[in-house]
Amino acid sequence: MGTLREEIKDKKRIVIKIGSSSLQHKETGGLDYTKLDVLVRELCNLANQGKEVVLVSSGAIAVGKRAVHIGKEDNPIAVKQACAAIGQARLMMTYQKLFAEYNHVAAQVLMTKNTIAEPLNRFNAKNTFSELLKLGAIPIVNENDTVSTFEIEFGDNDTLSAIVAALIDADLLILLSDIDGLYTDDPNKNPNAEFISVVDELDDSIMGMGKGTSSSVGTGGMGTKLSAARIATSSGADMIIANAADVRIIHRIMDGREYGTLFKAHKSEDFDLVTFIENM
Repeated sequence: MGTLREEIKDKKRIVIKIGSSSLQHKETGGLDYTKLDVLVRELCNLANQGKEVVLVSSGAIAVGKRAVHIGKEDNPIAVKQACAAIGQARLMMTYQKLFAEYNHVAAQVLMTKNTIAEPLNRFNAKNTFSELLKLGAIPIVNENDTVSTFEIEFGDNDTLSAIVAALIDADLLILLSDIDGLYTDDPNKNPNAEFISVVDELDDSIMGMGKGTSSSVGTGGMGTKLSAARIATSSGADMIIANAADVRIIHRIMDGREYGTLFKAHKSEDFDLVTFIENM
């Protein structure tokens, strides 16, 4: 067990996903700047160690809604798309400022299903990521909510982050969430739910545990995280689900310490990203 965690130290290309609920103050829905600052510092420190880092960040719609004083109620798709256009610009401006504080360059990459499903788009996206990482930039990825419709949306950033990990041949995906990792049952409802530290293989019993927690702000529950684990591990990346309450957990994980649930990579020769997307 120790050696599995020790191996995390050697991971070179890392995708980290953080959700909307982890970036906001629960009471107001406003951005948690202290947390954002620590997150950026953690990522810059990884980059300073010579690692290639990609951040998948939610939050555009929530930030946009707040900017134009729309409440948390459900809105028509056009309103959400307009809020995403406002919010994504604000979110990136905040990230740019924070990354500049630590002498790093952030880059924006917005994706839809068509980015992956169409061969030329996929080829171009992979090349863009490759060049950005070569330049030492830190790509910040989000779904292109401004133009996404039901047919071309991923639906949640757990899935998107796993797809990005597969696309760029990452060797580690860290999903930061509002839960410590995978439990045998929903720990909020069942006090006897047991924590699972390592998942060797994603069998039916593990996938069946996906009925767990969900968030009022984000879109992904445990089911989407397990689907993400299937994509990531099949493409050859280890994956860890960990709690975003303290984002300094990133360096603790990278130090080989035992935080979160580790899903071991099982690279499948049959794995095909496009087929997976088409079946979503």
